[in-house]
Amino acid sequence: MFVIYTAISGIYLLLPPLFAILYLLFSKALKQEDVVLLSLVAVCLLFFEAQNSYMLFSAIIYFALIHRYVIPKIKQNFNCNLCVNLSIVILVYIGFFLFCSLLSNIFLLPMPSINYYVLYYMAIEFIILSLI
Repeated sequence: MFVIYTAISGIYLLLPPLFAILYLLFSKALKQEDVVLLSLVAVCLLFFEAQNSYMLFSAIIYFALIHRYVIPKIKQNFNCNLCVNLSIVILVYIGFFLFCSLLSNIFLLPMPSINYYVLYYMAIEFIILSLI
């Protein structure tokens, strides 16, 4: 279903790519050590990367890095669940853009571009994460 949704969201820009939701599923799979869910999320991330022309496995590596090093510090410092969700959404979108920019500088690739739809996507996914 996600592959079909990814294709449709590439055509209709009002549909968010559900990147923060994929991080949430990735994090849940790592915590529960669920190999099947982790594999499904990895495949979904590969489709996301292919559709948006990102480097192969860059989202998986980024998600693993923030899950291991950044999110535990955020959860330790914030008691508010909404604050944690907001910081996760910001980290997933803006942080991934900065991570891809770093990779493009290291490997001398063209810089990724960001548009104003990202703010809309962040707002929609923050609402979705708040409801979950």
